[in-house]
Amino acid sequence: MRSDALTKTYDGKIVVDHISFEIPKGRVVSFIGPNGAGKSTVIGMMSRLIMRDGGTTEFEGKDVAKWKSGELAKRLAILTQTNNIQMKLTVWELVAFGRFPYSGSHLTEQDNQAVRQAIEYMELTDLADSFIDELSGGQRQRAYIAMVIAQDTEYVLLDEPTNNLDIYHASNMMKIIRRLCDELGKTVILVLHEINYAAFYSDVICAFVDGKIAAFGSVKEVMNPATLSAIYGVDFEMIEVNGKPLSIYY
Repeated sequence: MRSDALTKTYDGKIVVDHISFEIPKGRVVSFIGPNGAGKSTVIGMMSRLIMRDGGTTEFEGKDVAKWKSGELAKRLAILTQTNNIQMKLTVWELVAFGRFPYSGSHLTEQDNQAVRQAIEYMELTDLADSFIDELSGGQRQRAYIAMVIAQDTEYVLLDEPTNNLDIYHASNMMKIIRRLCDELGKTVILVLHEINYAAFYSDVICAFVDGKIAAFGSVKEVMNPATLSAIYGVDFEMIEVNGKPLSIYY
């Protein structure tokens, strides 16, 4: 997956400024950076949820805009920050939406198995028959992630997947993301505000500032005091845990 000169303007202001990068296949790639840096807009344009004003995103050798929706949905899944389903749905019914690109509304046993596995991954088995609007914010977030897992695509795009999750479930979320890559060979691209999660669970980090790429590289290349201070405007110190560089900022 490769993007060239992606550009987006809102009300005359450039929010993504001719950025280019290539996503390595089979890796976890985290987008980090301050609020308003363009991270979510970029991931939206990559998945064609947001119309780009310039540039291209090439997916499997073809401009993402030229893919048929049904075929793209079998290869690429995205979960945005804002998910608001008005229907009265149980967790099972919501997660089953992830199988729509394959079987529509007529689920096969293979589809049901994928739904069961996704619910188990997200530790929602006891809540499978509960209605979404009766869940806590964190439980709903896990249900939406389960829907994406059930979609079973090669590429998974997640915009702030740890949002509304407590430390236990946020850590488990990142472990699941790591497993999707390591065990199933998926390419995961995610927006994160918690940079230590990015450092500990990613292979590649892309840092944005003011709609431009400020740094792109391995965790060790990006996670250093000078680079992080330039990105966030605060002082950093680094420690190492299990061979991973983690940050302390003040």
